[in-house]
Amino acid sequence: MTPPSYPPKPVPGDRVAVVSPSAGLPGLFPRPYELGLKRLREEFGLEPVEYPATRKMGATPRERADDLHAAFADPGIKAVMASIGGDDQITVLPLLDRELIRANPKPFFGMSDNTNLLAFLRASGMVAYHGATVMCELGRPGAMHPQTAESLRAALFTSGPYELRPAERWRDVDRDWADPATFDAEPETRPGTGWTWHHADRVVEGRSWGGCLEIVGWLLMADREVAHDLSEYDGGVLLLETSEGMPSAREVFCTMRAMGERGLLQRFAALLVGRPKTWSFERPHSPEEGARYAAEQREAVLRAMRMYAPDTTIVFDVDFGHTDPQLVIPYGGVVRVDGPARRITVTY
Repeated sequence: MTPPSYPPKPVPGDRVAVVSPSAGLPGLFPRPYELGLKRLREEFGLEPVEYPATRKMGATPRERADDLHAAFADPGIKAVMASIGGDDQITVLPLLDRELIRANPKPFFGMSDNTNLLAFLRASGMVAYHGATVMCELGRPGAMHPQTAESLRAALFTSGPYELRPAERWRDVDRDWADPATFDAEPETRPGTGWTWHHADRVVEGRSWGGCLEIVGWLLMADREVAHDLSEYDGGVLLLETSEGMPSAREVFCTMRAMGERGLLQRFAALLVGRPKTWSFERPHSPEEGARYAAEQREAVLRAMRMYAPDTTIVFDVDFGHTDPQLVIPYGGVVRVDGPARRITVTY
């Protein structure tokens, strides 16, 4: 297994790039974006630097790639953060200068469609960070969730082990970013339900890979940023979570079945499954409907794992991905899953 390479960390006062490698949604929804920038400055002591395509809807793949090249090449930029996700970052990947980015390693933070760039950076030999986009997590109405803020602060500024904790309170119901009243108060949350463990009779420690399941499926279809020698993933920790697109249980199973047929699922010693998003503006589920959706997804995951990797340690409802709070996971970094102790520790 290739040892992980962690880029140097920023310190308060440093400049950080804010880019939109997927969609220029800051141009459509300035309120959460400006709030996220404000918190970067005031709560984290960092100076955000925008690039030409950051607020530009419809920016070409070349424009977005140019922003990434400029951010990584600038020695005055100490980290790179995505404003938000989208759905076509895969078109940017072929345009990236791998050697330029490899020669200028910097921590990158993003999730959802940014799974593309996370996988690219891992394949280029550097650890990146799954989580903490400017609009969603930093721009949360009212205040950042304290567990998100603590995790992001640790990932940004510290090195070494950090123990994840189940959410004390969580939510996945959104409010309209276009409505100013959305930002008058924090969103409503529900009591935490903890994690659910399967085959928790061992300790696994390995490098992570995966991300948003829908994007992982696209990468596999395009044959991009997936190691051709699958032994690269032996003993590692697979991360899977689903987006606000809320794929059906059948879609989840079929994607994972394809991963099994490719020989991927069998390589990982542990699987962390993010708490699924169970509500969207298109499908505003009741709590009961949401619970049913989550249960059906869990059974789809278990069905696929029983077929291809029946002994893998699995932890469900880990708080990463598209719900709130969102814990930052080092992508390509070390994750320790201690089944007997029911603990998950990441290395930032």
